[in-house]
Amino acid sequence: MELGIGMFGDVAFVKTTGKYKDAGVKLREILEEVKLMDEVGIDVFAIGEHHRPEYAVSSPAILLAAAASITKKIKLASGVTVLSSSEPVKVYQDFSTLDLISDGRAEIYVGRGSFIESFPLFGYSLNDYEELFDEKLDLLLKINSEENVSWKGKLRAPMENQTVYPRAKNNGKLPIWRAVGGTPQSVLNAAKLGMPLVVAIIGGMPIQFRNLIEFYKQEYLKAGFPESEMQIAIHSHAFVSEDQNVIDGYFENYKSQMDRIGSTRGWAPYTKMQYEGGRMKDGALFIGNSEQVADKINYMKEIFGITRFIGHMDVGAPEHDIMMESIKLFGEKVGPKVK
Repeated sequence: MELGIGMFGDVAFVKTTGKYKDAGVKLREILEEVKLMDEVGIDVFAIGEHHRPEYAVSSPAILLAAAASITKKIKLASGVTVLSSSEPVKVYQDFSTLDLISDGRAEIYVGRGSFIESFPLFGYSLNDYEELFDEKLDLLLKINSEENVSWKGKLRAPMENQTVYPRAKNNGKLPIWRAVGGTPQSVLNAAKLGMPLVVAIIGGMPIQFRNLIEFYKQEYLKAGFPESEMQIAIHSHAFVSEDQNVIDGYFENYKSQMDRIGSTRGWAPYTKMQYEGGRMKDGALFIGNSEQVADKINYMKEIFGITRFIGHMDVGAPEHDIMMESIKLFGEKVGPKVK
């Protein structure tokens, strides 16, 4: 059972100025936080890709390479790489380079992403939304398994016996996880390919995902892959403090970010009732003291049989010192209670 921390690099919005805080400061804070994660025994750090003013990270590989130079053990993953609007050759090269810098600690989570800004930004049509992902995943997996690549698709130029360098440490192979939001077809595709699965559970009740995860297990085994190699993770919003005042105050950070995103999607304003409901045992928010958070993670192990839990910990851009304390508690108190 591995424990990880995920982030998007949320940048705080200052109401008095009507502007976001400095992204450079945020990036340097994240690096300090990852260094602490490594020191307190966190297994994985995952950083997402976005192209919006609310987030400081548009290129996970560059930030992870910086983190590789100041850490020793922690695995370094994208969470997620928006593969539909990325070039698979460059994705592999970036992460194989990261893998060599970090001595074999790089991973890729691939997904469609929950935002669409990258499509027009990089010149892709949303009309090709599904086909872009499927085709690019096929190419990325081929590059990951073969040094000399011959491949043909519809939306990208073919490759004829072309080589992709540098090769990752483990015989050229990187761990590539399939990140999903709960679509059965995506889960089925991941199972048929034998890909490790990471499910984002950020609302409602996690128990509602049990059938989906059982479906993955069933189809993974049916496809002929060994049970011993099956890996399943969930990725949920998390925050740890032994001070109830901090937990109560974090609601404002959480609400501010949810409302900013929700305003573009037609969501109703986020309420304290939703926050407290999510924090209950059956809810999807892993926010509370170390015992509460550990108990919920252990509950996820019980109902899903997961091999990895990623706590997404920077929603709403909490202050750096509060984040550092949350990370420390996650590693030193939650970790031992789970492991």
